[in-house]
Amino acid sequence: MTDHDPRPAPAVDVHQHLWSEALVDVLRRRGSSPRIDGSTLLVDGERPYEVVVEDAAARQEQNVADGIDLALLAFSSPLGVEHLPPDEAAEIFGVWHAGAVDLAESDLSGFGAWASTGLVEPDLDGLGAALDAGCVGVQVPADALVTPGALEQLTPVLEVAQGRGKPAFVHPGRAQSAGEHLPTWWVPLVDYPAQMAASWWSWHHAGRTLLPDLRICFGAGAGLAPLHHERLAARGGRMGRVDAGVFVETSSYGPRAVDALARVLGIDALVLGSDRPYAEPRDPGLGDAAWHALTRANPRRLLDPEQLPAPTDRRSAA
Repeated sequence: MTDHDPRPAPAVDVHQHLWSEALVDVLRRRGSSPRIDGSTLLVDGERPYEVVVEDAAARQEQNVADGIDLALLAFSSPLGVEHLPPDEAAEIFGVWHAGAVDLAESDLSGFGAWASTGLVEPDLDGLGAALDAGCVGVQVPADALVTPGALEQLTPVLEVAQGRGKPAFVHPGRAQSAGEHLPTWWVPLVDYPAQMAASWWSWHHAGRTLLPDLRICFGAGAGLAPLHHERLAARGGRMGRVDAGVFVETSSYGPRAVDALARVLGIDALVLGSDRPYAEPRDPGLGDAAWHALTRANPRRLLDPEQLPAPTDRRSAA
């Protein structure tokens, strides 16, 4: 799409999950975490979860009823597949990518998908092939970029997206603190936001030096890390200019958090993400213009490099 494209931009949810029968089958064949026993997902550090294979057509109807034209499907990074031995990760992600391509080529038009890869010995050629086959960008787990040094090690994976003009999506990764004695909300409220915040600050410190042209989106409001800009300044750091190529999505957050993020980053940096089926798309109630920005204008700039404004001097953002 370009500025002259007369078609309206679709309303996009950049973060959903959909369990396919093929993905469930490959996890059922495994003897160690992550694996599925019957319909129960077993993952180290997470509580058992009952997996429901959902019909894509039914999901699309649900999305349309909520005003979503296009849902971008993400692999569930808390499973830790990215950190498995290369052959094990390749098998699972091969099934994931094949399903994504099949869905995109089906009669259903309401889905796209993020591509993933193992990180022990990343298959960069395979990742590039998944992007060339239609995946919208590269997804990486937040626990793989919790320090600037970790981000540097991850750079070859992210360069695959950058070189193709496609974005990256940072999704919460493996839990560290879960146990049976903890409440069910502990991991999503403690582990995931902490990872997302660390990944945000790693990017803030080193991202533009390493990857000058990458568009990147941080899940779950980046753990609300941008709201700590005052503490950053108090401790000797500097926020710098808002980077037009950096976005955060809104999954599991409502009016107060979304409004606060918009006050720090500007509304142009926010995109709708829901994490469906684990949470639902939420209109933060900030008005029609804000909803249009979250669902149409901003996702279009995230996904399409031609929609970004001309770059400014990014050295000031570090």
